[in-house]
Amino acid sequence: MTLEEIHSQEMVTESTNRMQSAGKALNELLLSAQRQGCLTAGVYESAKVMNVDPDNVTFCILGADEEDEGDIALQIHFTLIQAFCCENDIDIVRVNNIQKLAEIVGANEDSGEPQDLHCILITNPNENSWKDPALEKLSLFCEESRNVNDWVPTITLPE
Repeated sequence: MTLEEIHSQEMVTESTNRMQSAGKALNELLLSAQRQGCLTAGVYESAKVMNVDPDNVTFCILGADEEDEGDIALQIHFTLIQAFCCENDIDIVRVNNIQKLAEIVGANEDSGEPQDLHCILITNPNENSWKDPALEKLSLFCEESRNVNDWVPTITLPE
């Protein structure tokens, strides 16, 4: 085995571990944000929050399944949300498993109906900056991804 092959295998292993760690951190962040009441779900609901108070938004998750890839209107919304997040220094990731997001976040508490989970925002629960270890891990993950020109990295949630 050559040095290049060994280095390549190490890079794949490191990338896999980094992705798994980010997935666990995202799972923890979603649960923590939901407990604290600082989670907004839905494309339109998220747009309202970003319009009214963009400085209060700390993290954005875009969720889509394979069938959503053909939804032009949703893709336009995603493009606008991504641009807004980049302009306002809001970390943003993609998740390609709406079902797993639904398992973590659950149904709408008011009506029991399924929520629109195509966009989820995490906001600060109060005026002070929120210090959550999972949020810090994800911010570092996003920063590292941007350093290799992956502006909206995709995260796989743990099973």
